[in-house]
Amino acid sequence: MPSQFNHVAYACRDAAETTKFYTEVIGLRFTQIYVNDYVPSTKEYCPHCHVFFELPDGSSIAFFEAPLLGDIQRDPRTSSWIEHVAMEVDSIEDFERHRKRLDDHGIEYLGPMIHKEGQRSVYFFDPNGLRLEFIYPVAETAERNPRDALEAWVKRKEKTADWHKLAATA
Repeated sequence: MPSQFNHVAYACRDAAETTKFYTEVIGLRFTQIYVNDYVPSTKEYCPHCHVFFELPDGSSIAFFEAPLLGDIQRDPRTSSWIEHVAMEVDSIEDFERHRKRLDDHGIEYLGPMIHKEGQRSVYFFDPNGLRLEFIYPVAETAERNPRDALEAWVKRKEKTADWHKLAATA
């Protein structure tokens, strides 16, 4: 099994704007940039830059700016709340400091939300339309077996003939 994520990568509209956001608003370290005319893995001509922002655990979030590919396209069939990157903070004080950073930079956010597990979250978007989350986890009080929960979900799906009718009554 892999030991950790090295990085996850997304498209960005503007590498400089993205760098400013992730360093000044989020507080990550700008650690690497690669500029190439050819994609190393496919050898196709596509001038691009690849920027990396490091979290304290050594993992990174990275972005590609590739002007020849045009505007960033998000899947219109996927709701914006589904695809997101959640960044954990160490304390409730850190959570409030990060929320204040959003306020100080005029970044609109949803929350704080208190999830049923006791977690606190705020949700917001980066300049590229990628949904982000600051999350402060609170220790869960109930033991959960994820395989049992998945099995229950699969059985529920099998029994549910029409999800749209259920949604209309919710």
